[in-house]
Amino acid sequence: MAIRFGIDLGGTKIEIVALDDSGEVVLRNRVATPQGDYMGTVMAIVGLVEAAERKVGARGTVGVGIPGAESRATGLIKNANSTCLIGQPLKRDLQALLQREVRLANDANCFALSEATDGAGHDAQVVFGAILGTGVGGGVVVEGRVLTGANAIAGEWGHTPMPGEPEAEHRLRPCYCGRHGCIETYLSGPAWVAEYRRDHPDADPALSAEEIVCRAMEGELDCDAHLQRYERRLARALAQIVNILDPEIIVLGGGLSNIERLYAAVPAQWNAYIFSDRVATRLLKHRHGDSSGVRGAAWLWS
Repeated sequence: MAIRFGIDLGGTKIEIVALDDSGEVVLRNRVATPQGDYMGTVMAIVGLVEAAERKVGARGTVGVGIPGAESRATGLIKNANSTCLIGQPLKRDLQALLQREVRLANDANCFALSEATDGAGHDAQVVFGAILGTGVGGGVVVEGRVLTGANAIAGEWGHTPMPGEPEAEHRLRPCYCGRHGCIETYLSGPAWVAEYRRDHPDADPALSAEEIVCRAMEGELDCDAHLQRYERRLARALAQIVNILDPEIIVLGGGLSNIERLYAAVPAQWNAYIFSDRVATRLLKHRHGDSSGVRGAAWLWS
């Protein structure tokens, strides 16, 4: 039995799964991510793989999804929100310790690959995976293969400007990447909640995105208007993806992907921004949920 190990390196946890030939999970385990400790993180990954191999009784391939990208120029990690990874030779260190080739990919690419392989987009030639969570990320899969790009940033739509918003820089929202007006500053969960609180200063400071959605569905006008604004922005942002990539399927992941009304409301509005007389692209919810990233890391070997 061939085994594929997938690792999801997150900010708070590191998870491993083992998939068999049919894609069934035969093992799953997780540990806390050592905070701010690069070598501790490396050793935690190595420990998970070694323990998993003892458990399943087989040596397997290893794919790792990371919150960043591997620089094509240096081989070092860049653009990672887990900052201890930045500038580190993660792939080289893991290969040396595990004594085998290791494949790395951005976690959004892993999400897209999982959903394109045996998830919501399994029957499509071109899939865009859009993550709407703490941040906004994206991944592109073409004919079952992740599209990384010349700069290892393919799919990073969260750090392109939100279309249709005010252009004066002082009115655009600052992003952690150093730019202003990025899609992430409008469509991420924290940004969406923060905007509601700014617009409604008397609101409960502990109000969550889930509560705003629940209140909107119950007919509370302020929350419904806030959700409608989100739908309009998401429609404009995804229309750019359709105009450039023209995917058959866009799959949503992340916490905000669980807002069921997005899947009807957004396609109903994106036609106005798409350069076509008919839009065949489908907007679908993830099939594997929080497991998509770690499954996609395993599918890097396929």
